Amino acid sequence: MSGLGGLRNTVRQELVARQLDEQIAARFPVGRRLRVLDVGLGQGTQALRLARAGHEVTGLEPDPRMVAAVREALAAEPEGIRERVRLIEGDGRDTGAHFLPGAFDIVLCHGVLMYVPEPDPMLAGLARVLAPDGLLSLVVRNADALALRPGLSGDWEGALAAFDSPAYTNRIGQSARADRLETLTATLAGIGAPLHTWYGVRVFTDQAPDDAAPPSAGELDRILTAEDRAGRTDPYRRVAALLHLCGVRG
Repeated sequence: MSGLGGLRNTVRQELVARQLDEQIAARFPVGRRLRVLDVGLGQGTQALRLARAGHEVTGLEPDPRMVAAVREALAAEPEGIRERVRLIEGDGRDTGAHFLPGAFDIVLCHGVLMYVPEPDPMLAGLARVLAPDGLLSLVVRNADALALRPGLSGDWEGALAAFDSPAYTNRIGQSARADRLETLTATLAGIGAPLHTWYGVRVFTDQAPDDAAPPSAGELDRILTAEDRAGRTDPYRRVAALLHLCGVRG
């Protein structure tokens, strides 16, 4: 769980939260209690935030340690919030075994696709459990900017390799893969949840060290303001470390 409270993760979670809230406000009536599925919920940042906002949240997570950590965090919440969260230990590729078609208004899949060798079947399964006009929210590693991190750190061999392959090794030493906006746009259209809006996430702060703590509130607000604007503005958003794609079920 190291680094989850650091600058890079704080920026990611806050930007994604703002973008997600923007999409929810644009698509659903104010006050409507939404059915949310968080696939690979990790430490549960977005799941808990949405439950606090009054929504019914189901978390699907394959790592029992993460499930235990979320349960521990949930235990500190008021009873009303605890009652709105259901945790299931399972793989995001098996949504069909857990849920009926059209069971959710929103499906989150944040930071998961980079560990799935063949994402298309999984994405089709996620679209299947979305209700009509439902929102599919994906956060993926940006393959079109994969050379930036090694290049800016002086790793020229790594930068050159990143131009030719979506495969990379992340900061904790795990093998992973990145996705291209063009490819995912075609995939989302093919599964009936075409891309509606997309954002860049972490244009300026991706090079921050893993142990970099968030700065003071005022400085953090300035960072988030700059990151938020860059994540909505070309050409900056195209070189963000992560992409946040929002598809809508037809």
